Amino acid sequence: MILRWIFLALMSLVGGALPLADATQAAEPQVPVLWDAKERLPKPDLSALPRLRFLTTTDFPPFNFLDGAGRLSGFHIDLARAICAELDVVEKCQVQALPWNELEGALQKGEGEAIIAGIAATPESREKYAFSRSYMQFPARFIMPKAKAFAEPILDKLRSKRVGVVAGSAHEKMLRDYFNTVQVVTFDTPEDLYTDLKAGKIDAAFGDGMRFAFWLGGSDAAGCCRFAGGPYLAPEYLGSGMAIATRKSDTALAAAFDYALQEISIKGSFAEFYLRYFPVSFF
Repeated sequence: MILRWIFLALMSLVGGALPLADATQAAEPQVPVLWDAKERLPKPDLSALPRLRFLTTTDFPPFNFLDGAGRLSGFHIDLARAICAELDVVEKCQVQALPWNELEGALQKGEGEAIIAGIAATPESREKYAFSRSYMQFPARFIMPKAKAFAEPILDKLRSKRVGVVAGSAHEKMLRDYFNTVQVVTFDTPEDLYTDLKAGKIDAAFGDGMRFAFWLGGSDAAGCCRFAGGPYLAPEYLGSGMAIATRKSDTALAAAFDYALQEISIKGSFAEFYLRYFPVSFF
């Protein structure tokens, strides 16, 4: 069990995260780094590509949404445009929004070249698509009241603590497997979990870092809490994150996206987009 927990902690460092420096002092926002700067991918030649149209949706903020002026906006939109710039195809670059259930059919009919809408690369989805490497992963995190939040190493400090988690979730299974010295308290909804955390009925909550980040930054949390320990990346529980999907035969285009995504990360553009749309970092 200890070795498995150490593996999670090491994975969090690979993701570019640092342990919290102090239990009462907020750390600087951390940006996920999913690319090895020592690995340099070859720049593809897409001069023969007649068009690069990304397909997405409008109902997945902050990744894709319509802003106050009705313009398509979001993390994915900025990322798609940056990819086009890195691939020198800005003049051929388009982004089109469709309902979620129409994305696959539009791609297969040639109405777009790629889907950038949060499709997870799973064994099942790989039967339909070729994927870029992951550009976003979602770590599990603990949140605790600010005055009581722990720094790493956190395992022994959590012993016998009451930790809330949404019942039946992958996070519940992960909590029971990796942190089996805590008292697990299950909740039917995140809202019930947050209510008991604020009321002091549980010592900590465990769950999706991104969802926690938005709650922590919102008015409902009222500044009560903060992240403690972590982050923890565990693909066997939480999946491999988001990737760009192309038609299964378009492996060269998926590889071109890998080049562009790496360049965007190295140059700092990814960090800019991440901090713009996720002001409370979940890493």
